[in-house]
Amino acid sequence: MNLPSRDDVLLAEAGVSLDRALFTLIVGIERFGPIGVGELAERAGRDYTTISRQVAKLAELGLVERRPSPTDARVKEAILTDAGRRVTDALDAARQRLAGPVLAQWSDRDLMELERLMRRYVDDMFAAVAKTTSGD
Repeated sequence: MNLPSRDDVLLAEAGVSLDRALFTLIVGIERFGPIGVGELAERAGRDYTTISRQVAKLAELGLVERRPSPTDARVKEAILTDAGRRVTDALDAARQRLAGPVLAQWSDRDLMELERLMRRYVDDMFAAVAKTTSGD
């Protein structure tokens, strides 16, 4: 449910004032970082130059820092600062508060089924991406 209005609700619940485009990037950096801009752009399905500008904005806000990759000097990786970690922690807590009342109405069996199906979905998505990128 990646709806812009839902993102606004989440940002408000977290008490975070951040442009929606930057919101998705900071979450991506938190989940996958340290991460190069090229990989982040690929994961976001967006243009490298756009992502580079947005990561620079996150750095300007003090939420990420950019550092040379230890494995490839040509690549600058983005990693969360302590302030960036506080933002993603607030977003995670807000997500829990918003989902809690909904999931509280579900039975243990329903919750276990949700977990099973989500794991299957994630595994199948990773397999599909791996198949696509391997050329099979």
